[in-house]
Amino acid sequence: MDCSDCRKFIELLKTEVVPALGCTEPIAVALAASKGIQALEKEAESIDVFVSGNILKNGMGVGIPGTGMTGLDIAAALGAIGGNPDAELEVLKDITKEDVNEAVKMVEEGKVTIIHKNVPDKLYIEVICKTKEEYSKVVIKQKHTNIVLIERNGNAIFKDNSSEENVVTTTEDRDFATIDNIHEFAHDVELDDIKFLLESVKLNKNVAKEGLEGDYGLKVGKTIAENVKKGILCDDIQSYAMSLTAAASDARMAGCMCPVMSNSGSGNQGITVTLPIVAVAEKLESSEEKLLRALAIGHLTAIHIKTYLGRLSALCGATVAATGASVGITYLLGGNCTQAKYAIKNMVGNVAGMICDGAKIGCALKVSTCTSAAVQSALLAINDIVISEKEGVIDRDIEKTIKNLGTIATQGMNQTDNVILDIMVSK
Repeated sequence: MDCSDCRKFIELLKTEVVPALGCTEPIAVALAASKGIQALEKEAESIDVFVSGNILKNGMGVGIPGTGMTGLDIAAALGAIGGNPDAELEVLKDITKEDVNEAVKMVEEGKVTIIHKNVPDKLYIEVICKTKEEYSKVVIKQKHTNIVLIERNGNAIFKDNSSEENVVTTTEDRDFATIDNIHEFAHDVELDDIKFLLESVKLNKNVAKEGLEGDYGLKVGKTIAENVKKGILCDDIQSYAMSLTAAASDARMAGCMCPVMSNSGSGNQGITVTLPIVAVAEKLESSEEKLLRALAIGHLTAIHIKTYLGRLSALCGATVAATGASVGITYLLGGNCTQAKYAIKNMVGNVAGMICDGAKIGCALKVSTCTSAAVQSALLAINDIVISEKEGVIDRDIEKTIKNLGTIATQGMNQTDNVILDIMVSK
């Protein structure tokens, strides 16, 4: 592969595979609030948070790190009081018990207001921090860390008029980041250029360990592991992948203070790409080189598919992430590029219709299901078994299959997204 193309892929990985502490939707709200306080240069007496439907949906039921609470209001208050405005998706990494107590008091006194704003962007956050005489405004759009406006008392401190995400989105770039090119890159790239991906193994295995040892959320991963020990489930690659990956999601979605390595702006997606590949590599005793190349394939496949779906949608992001994992597992099992495409088609034909009804502890069940499907799809793929293009949304061409999935998510599921949110807010 051409050196310039290799650099594009490496840069894409470094941009989209980054550390995150907590669910990225409320964390993005915390980031905006933290930036607002930085601009205001004093403590806020009240905070107004305006968000798109998808941000609201993903902020209602997920644990906020270090608080034992859920909700965008506590995330905003904590970001304003103890957030590190320069830490991006790790904005809450330095919070103290005193910060939490102060944030809880602010919420209990009704000083944080959450308002659903009807905007065209799926990912939109506007935070206004106010004193009696002054205010600041911070707007984030399209990407969790993409701050497009910072104002103080109506005067713009920072303004970015660009509407493009700093990720692969153009037709030209999509033509470049094909499954064929991803596979070629992962085979040809110098190992030193992708060794940073080992950090995703370290961070995500650490949070999985936390989930297996603690009692987080629904204890999906821990329960699977315990049933393996009892002999009820087999100690095979599928059970191990499911327990490891679900345990990480259990801990993260319940508000564990361990950072994870994200993918395409989502910690759960980073977990679901990484840990099934790690689990299979450990069971197969794969070399570090094999693991690194599988991780590169997996992460890039998930990133590529997400460009068609967008950051947030009515389709569960774990399905996309697990599709990346399935391609990585296929590689670990000795599969070729054609069989990698088979794995993607098998995943699209299996779990692609899973809805996203908000970020919450129950996501660990979806992560477990998608991980199981990832292993199953890979095992079928290496035996040259694939869903036919005559069935459903599968096309003979893999890129058209991916585009079809994106069309379902961005066009076909818009009303579904609205219905899901209506149900959630009316409970």
